[in-house]
Amino acid sequence: MSYFVLRDLLSKVDRRYVFRNSKRTYTGIPVVASNMDTVGTFEMADTLATNALFTTIHKHYSIDEWKAYGASRPESIFDHIAISSGISENDWHKLTAVCKALPQLNAICLDVANGYSEVFVDFIRKVREQFPRHTIFAGNVVTGEMVEELILAGADCVKVGIGPGSVCTTRKKAGVGYPQLSAVLECADAAHGLNGHVMSDGGCTNPGDVAKAFGAGADFVMAGGLFAGHDQSGGDLIEKDGRKFKLFYGMSSDTAMKKHHGSVAEYRASEGKTITIPYRGDVNNTVLDLLGGIRSACTYTGARKLKAKLLIGNIWKILLLILIDASIELPKRATFIRVTQQTNEMYTPFEVPPKV
Repeated sequence: MSYFVLRDLLSKVDRRYVFRNSKRTYTGIPVVASNMDTVGTFEMADTLATNALFTTIHKHYSIDEWKAYGASRPESIFDHIAISSGISENDWHKLTAVCKALPQLNAICLDVANGYSEVFVDFIRKVREQFPRHTIFAGNVVTGEMVEELILAGADCVKVGIGPGSVCTTRKKAGVGYPQLSAVLECADAAHGLNGHVMSDGGCTNPGDVAKAFGAGADFVMAGGLFAGHDQSGGDLIEKDGRKFKLFYGMSSDTAMKKHHGSVAEYRASEGKTITIPYRGDVNNTVLDLLGGIRSACTYTGARKLKAKLLIGNIWKILLLILIDASIELPKRATFIRVTQQTNEMYTPFEVPPKV
């Protein structure tokens, strides 16, 4: 095998999935920008779509803003975005209005902090009945049995993660959560048993963490902090002592709740941080670094692709390809060992920051 053929095989980070309930086919790089209002912007979606990455658009754009966006974008971009929605009556009316106005929109992300409720399951059923052709991402949960329930209710891909986010304080405020890698391992196994999919949501601090999520069996990996602080991100640009920063906050923080709801509800506590993140320039540079890290992970582990592809055709050819294909996907090549220290931080305080 020539170097160039091997290089092309090792660089295959794009995937092709057929979703269980919508029956739609997705082709692209399954790395997802979170639906936080400082990350999941229209500007972010435009840029990531050119790299075949996915964006879940935050749920605070108005119906008119969605219409204006849809009228000025090529139809192909809608293969790489999803509209986000909560589960209130107002959310339902807005979701139906946007999907009616933009028939080219084919993916919906139903997003709640706590997916363990009958109300949420019933809402997924309602959305599935109303939008049978749309792919539904839904979460968040962290256990296999709940993944199965959401898929059977109509979800195509279940979002996994409670508490691992960089600006999430749920584990401190509520004492609730689940180690992210363990959650992905368990939930991926449950989803794949039903021909469903999972999206790891939260906990990625660098490209290596994204690779680990894929290695644990995630079909998609969502990130917020990794995509924050860029030109395409939301949040105010702040200058301090000659340096530039952008505002970044969790969607359950007091900043987000005051911005979108007027105040923090009396019955609950803020479960998110508000921080200033160093300004990072164009997100394209981060995308290159991220995808380079994933490709290197595949090279180190001997994997040629993130996941095995769907095979259709002659049975003997399929059996042969299964033996070859399954053995070269990243989850089959990954082994996880618990450690107390992951990296050598000796000179971290003296690191020269990149110029933007």
